[in-house]
Amino acid sequence: MTQRKQIVITAFALFSLFFGAGNLILPPYLGYNAGSSWFWVAIGFAISAVIIPIMAIYGHARLQGTMLDFANKVSPWFALVYSVLVYAISVSLPSPRTASMAYEMAIEPYFDLSSLWLSIIYFSLVLVFVLNRNKILSIIGKYLTPLIILILLLVIVLGLNTDTESLRSSIFDNTLVSGILEGYQTFDAIGGVVVGGVIVISFSLQGKYKYHDQRKMIAKSGLLAGLGLFIIYAGLIALGAWQSGSMLVEDRTELLLFLCINSLGDVGTAFLAVLVALACFTTAVGIVTGTADFVKGVFRNSQRAYVITAVTGCIIGVLVGQKTVGYIIDVAIPALMFIYPITIVLIILSVLPDRLTSKLVYRATVITTIIFSIPDFAATLKLQLIPQHILESIRTYIPLSHDHMGWILPFLITFFLSNLYGASKGKSQHPEMENERI
Repeated sequence: MTQRKQIVITAFALFSLFFGAGNLILPPYLGYNAGSSWFWVAIGFAISAVIIPIMAIYGHARLQGTMLDFANKVSPWFALVYSVLVYAISVSLPSPRTASMAYEMAIEPYFDLSSLWLSIIYFSLVLVFVLNRNKILSIIGKYLTPLIILILLLVIVLGLNTDTESLRSSIFDNTLVSGILEGYQTFDAIGGVVVGGVIVISFSLQGKYKYHDQRKMIAKSGLLAGLGLFIIYAGLIALGAWQSGSMLVEDRTELLLFLCINSLGDVGTAFLAVLVALACFTTAVGIVTGTADFVKGVFRNSQRAYVITAVTGCIIGVLVGQKTVGYIIDVAIPALMFIYPITIVLIILSVLPDRLTSKLVYRATVITTIIFSIPDFAATLKLQLIPQHILESIRTYIPLSHDHMGWILPFLITFFLSNLYGASKGKSQHPEMENERI
């Protein structure tokens, strides 16, 4: 297989591993609520659901390791705790959510089958794919993804060419920020550090490419996948906005079903069922495979650890996958408010030049991000860890905190100051080197 063909197949596989339940139902409803301001929510959504995840893939291409390498500069113990937390969240929320969505949109309307039985069948098939992980890139990249993209493009192109009423006004106070926060729910930044490892290991198992070639090919594949994701997301958001003045809906799945029927007629429901099943399934396979790969690496490449983790991940999927999509989305919000900022910071640092990302910079920025994420995390919890009046008082003094993004400015300031301190300390310790340059 030529490198160019491998890049295209890997890009298709990446697209499919990213494009799961949330990626399908969130953009249309976001566009529907944004109405005439759909372009700005599309930009915000792309920041957190395209740019950051693809940066994670590039980070993996540079590091050529596991998720531990993203956080090792903070400290080895932090890297382990962070990685375990991310993988635990991944197999407990986004992976089961794919089964829940597949049930609600592809099974429940047409078949007399309980959510329990669907989850059992669904994750049994996931387990088969995960245990045959050497074939994942080929099967997903060659066969499943092209079908997903074809159905999506049909829905978008035909839907945007239908007659519609005037677009309604946005319900959001800040459309750009709302788009960014909705992108959190795709879990794609977390997905980037999870499935990026799957891609690296899949390349390594082939044993055909050197480090430099793998780095270049993974980076190009990520860029191509990111372009495809942006086109599809923007199209789905625009499609939702196009119908914002024509109908009244209060449910994400109801809107998606309407859009498919409106675009493809009665056959749209069948197409939607196939689309949902494929998009959800490939994402679940990527998450469980990434988790099993990680645990296998921690236990010195133990195949037994890989199998046990894969089975455990699928059992969790069966148990949680019986819940509704809306329930899982609501439960996920506090976890996302805490883990997402840390993940974004680690991804950004992983792609910056080494001279700007010393251990001091890593530690200072990550600690700062954790501290300033706590108020946003606490504000989304149903249990009040901090009295409401104290929490609101704290958030008042943190810029962007009421937009659930209070960590951004402290991170930027800390990044600048820690680099400035590191540079001045380096000069004071090596004045003779500075004189030589002069």
